[in-house]
Amino acid sequence: MNNEAKKNRWRVSAAGALLCAALVLAGCAAPPLPHHGPQEKFASVATYARLFDAAPAHTCEAARRALLSQGYLIQAASAEQVEGRKNFQPDAESHLQIYIRVVCVPDAPQGVLSTGFVTAVQDRYTVKKVSNSASLGVGGIGSVSVPLTAGSEALVKVGSETIASEAFYDSFFELVRGYLGTAEAQED
Repeated sequence: MNNEAKKNRWRVSAAGALLCAALVLAGCAAPPLPHHGPQEKFASVATYARLFDAAPAHTCEAARRALLSQGYLIQAASAEQVEGRKNFQPDAESHLQIYIRVVCVPDAPQGVLSTGFVTAVQDRYTVKKVSNSASLGVGGIGSVSVPLTAGSEALVKVGSETIASEAFYDSFFELVRGYLGTAEAQED
């Protein structure tokens, strides 16, 4: 076999090995598909929305009153939207915060019907202890180092999740319905 034939055989073998290696690496390096929770089935709005026999402004006012009645701090309120937050501390080392947003949209040309869309997000925090140390140097008489130790605590976010419980939203919508008559009477 001559030198040219040996070089061609080596090139074919090298190219085949590179192709196989590339295919193996491509299979290993492919990122996994993202996992979405079971609530991502865009089939029904029954959990997060309800139809109300009222104008959007009345529905949002009833939602604002419902949130206030449960101890939520209202961060923003308008005729189309209400946002509120509430804090919980189940134990000394953890903290929960629920953020609720209600959007009220007209569902009839005359504005006599509206749909209230609600989303609640729960953020979880934990207490993290941080210790700091420093040293003190005194000039003029020499270098004297004295270690100073201080500690502090901080809340660190460990999770955030949209609440998907139908019972949670059902109870909220029932409370809104209870306040709807009051909100309409105040507007008239």
